Amino acid sequence: MGLLSRLTGSVQPQKKASDDVLLIHGMLLMAGADGTIEESEQALVCALFETLPEFKGKDWDELVNQGLKIVNKAGGLKESVKAIGDLSSPALKKKLYCLAVDIAMSSGDIDEAEDAMLETYQRLLGIDDATAQKVIEVMGYKYAV
Repeated sequence: MGLLSRLTGSVQPQKKASDDVLLIHGMLLMAGADGTIEESEQALVCALFETLPEFKGKDWDELVNQGLKIVNKAGGLKESVKAIGDLSSPALKKKLYCLAVDIAMSSGDIDEAEDAMLETYQRLLGIDDATAQKVIEVMGYKYAV
């Protein structure tokens, strides 16, 4: 029990990460799911940061540092993926799933680690199978050669 909780007699609730931090965190986790962030994945994450309305006027370094706090609080990268479930709305959860599929496909093909991460995202974000299939199909069109 910490000093604050002993003095107040209660435990203060932990402040949840903001949606912009959770989006950056989720995008970077997906980009690094296979152990490395490829150039194409990095370029896409940077482009998304520059264009998505959730990041307008935000500082990249600050958001990434807040994301690192999520990792540290969770006890590691793998454990920190659970935080994406804290996104505030179903629309943002669907958005992150779309972004994750986009990032995974941007490197050419989806390997086992990325596939497993997408399954985890689908479960944590509450994305139904039909929606997930639709997103994968549309992103497949984007990256078709």
